[in-house]
Amino acid sequence: MSKKFSKYFILLLLLNLIWAMPAQAICPVCTIAVCAGIGFSRWLGIDDTITGAWIGGLIVSIIIWFLNWLNKKKIHFKFRNFFVSVLTYLIVILPLYFLKILGHPLNKFLFMDKILFGIISGSLFFGMGVWLHNFLKKKNNGKSFFPFQKVVIPISFLVIISLIFYFLIKIKCLI
Repeated sequence: MSKKFSKYFILLLLLNLIWAMPAQAICPVCTIAVCAGIGFSRWLGIDDTITGAWIGGLIVSIIIWFLNWLNKKKIHFKFRNFFVSVLTYLIVILPLYFLKILGHPLNKFLFMDKILFGIISGSLFFGMGVWLHNFLKKKNNGKSFFPFQKVVIPISFLVIISLIFYFLIKIKCLI
């Protein structure tokens, strides 16, 4: 990473701290757990499919946060959910591509980049976890069945897909 880019990145982070507001999202703890998963997986040298799965979960969490914020501000427009979703994925995937983290010709699974495959899988699994939480809460008259259900179910789905990828890597299916 260039020094110029690093300086702008640090400046951007500092500006975000100045104007930071409390998040109104699916769950701040859940999003922090996803961020920690991404950081630790890269640091530990875990396969990119697993890292991608956690990135996908983070993207879905950010989309839900932003849509909830738009709802709170009563901002509605045609194709809002689609536009927010596509924009969020582009904001995450394009920098990975331009920094040459995404798209390496030897980092493929099923003719697709491992990180991209992981992002798609993680997005689907995290989304299913959020859907299951909402379904269970609706079935229980708007109450969770257990404390931190909102966190446990989506993160459990990410852990499940991570374990599936891990064991597929162990038996050499994802290499």
